[in-house]
Amino acid sequence: MPNPKSRPEAWLAALALSAICLISLGNVVVRYTTNASFAFTEEFSVFLLVVLTFAGAAVAARRHDHTRIIMLEEKLPHALKRPLYLIQWLLSMLLLGLIVWYGGLLTYEEYQWESLSPGLGYPTWMYIIWLPILCVAMMFRLTQSLIERWKLSKALERGDA
Repeated sequence: MPNPKSRPEAWLAALALSAICLISLGNVVVRYTTNASFAFTEEFSVFLLVVLTFAGAAVAARRHDHTRIIMLEEKLPHALKRPLYLIQWLLSMLLLGLIVWYGGLLTYEEYQWESLSPGLGYPTWMYIIWLPILCVAMMFRLTQSLIERWKLSKALERGDA
């Protein structure tokens, strides 16, 4: 099966990982040369780690690399694979939909309350808004994956592939 494209998420994950590395390296150098550390490193690193995790999960969803019960998928006849794919997709959509809903509510509440981050005093909604946005990206990529797997399973069942 060819490797499906998910460029925006892959670039975002690579950018987040690069930023985490640079921030951490800079913090280590400053800490050992001045006995002080950058105040923003932990706050930004945690934020970037969340972005990295969800962007990477969207890439994995598109490439069919998410953790799933692969043994069950391989043992099932082609006719039963499609219902399994649909169940996997539905459960994933339910979970991600809940994260989008509650993440969106949390983002809105943080915006309303004008909450500020403890380290740098930035509005916390700027960090939290990425959670529902990247979950929507994952939902889109999981749907693409379902369609592709569904078509491949149908072709295998007919003997076309």
